[in-house]
Amino acid sequence: MTIFKNFLRDESGATAIEYGLIAALISVVVITVLGTIGERINLKFGSIAASLE
Repeated sequence: MTIFKNFLRDESGATAIEYGLIAALISVVVITVLGTIGERINLKFGSIAASLE
């Protein structure tokens, strides 16, 4: 019973899960922002290339 109580009080696993969720959220935001910026840069280079032709 003591082992079970110690297991319930241990929060190190919960902390690791929280850090993992934060890292996943940051990754999703970075991928979304870079995707949007990439599309804008692609359009800009396309218009520059079209004006040079």
